[in-house]
Amino acid sequence: MQKLSARLKAGGKTVGLVPTMGYLHEGHLSLIKNSKQKSDVTVVSIFVNPTQFAPNEDLKKYPRDLEKDKKLLRKYGVDYLFLPSEKEIYPKNFQSYVEVKNISKILEGEFRPTHFKGVTTIVSILFNSVNPDYAFFGQKDAQQAAIIKQMVKDLKFNIKIIVCPIIRESDGLAMSSRNIYLSNQERSDALILNKSLRTAEKIIKEGERSSSKIINAAVKMVNSVASSQLDYLRIVESATFTEVKKLIRGKSYYILVACKIGKTRLIDNILIKI
Repeated sequence: MQKLSARLKAGGKTVGLVPTMGYLHEGHLSLIKNSKQKSDVTVVSIFVNPTQFAPNEDLKKYPRDLEKDKKLLRKYGVDYLFLPSEKEIYPKNFQSYVEVKNISKILEGEFRPTHFKGVTTIVSILFNSVNPDYAFFGQKDAQQAAIIKQMVKDLKFNIKIIVCPIIRESDGLAMSSRNIYLSNQERSDALILNKSLRTAEKIIKEGERSSSKIINAAVKMVNSVASSQLDYLRIVESATFTEVKKLIRGKSYYILVACKIGKTRLIDNILIKI
C-alpha cells in the first residue's frame, strides 16, 4: 500500500482515504462520493479495529459482509480497497499507541474510556500506510473527527481532514452499521434521538440561550421512550468540545446525544450556529 501510494503521488495524483470498519451504508458512500470529487484516487480501508472495543462491547458480533462491501465499492468506482489483516496491523509484540489526551476523556470518553486511544492508533497506522492527501470522516462521529484533527495537527501529518454531513434515513434516524441490531419496536423508538435534537434546535431558534433549560427539555423527550437509557445529552462548543452554560451569538455548537435503545448504543448530533 505504501509503495502504491508513493507511485501514485509521484505521478502527480492526489489520494483520498475513507477509513471504515465495513458493513457499508449510505453514510460511508457519501464519504466515498466526496473523496471522488476531491481526489484523483480514492482508497477505502476496511478493518474492524479490536483496540477501540472494550471487553464488554460488540467486537465479535459487529456486522460484517465483505462481499457486499466489495460490490458496493466497485459500483461506486472506488480505485483501491485496503484490507489489512489484524496480524499486519497489530503484529506480535505490538507496543505503540497514539493518544490525544484532553478531548478524548470527555463525553464518549467518559463512557468508553479506552475507545479513542484505539481509534487514534488505528487511524495513524492507516495514515502511515496509505499516506493520503485527504481523509474523509462523518459528522455523526463528531468528537472522533475533532480528536483526529487534533492528532493530525499535533503530530504534523500532512493530511487534510474533511468532515462530511450526517446521512439519515428518510425518517431522520442517523445511518449506522449498528442499526441492524434494533428490533422493529426499537427501530421506531430510536427516532427519539433525532427528535430530541430537533426539539433542542427549535427551542434555541425561539430564543432560549440557557444550556440547562434546552438540555432538560430534550432529555425529558428521550426519557419518554421506555427502551431508552440515556448516557448523555450535552451542548458543546464545536471547536473545543467544552460544555457551555450559555449560548453566545456568532458561535457554533454541537448538541450531542448518546443513548442505548434496548441493548444497542446509538449516537447522534446536530451542529448549530447562533
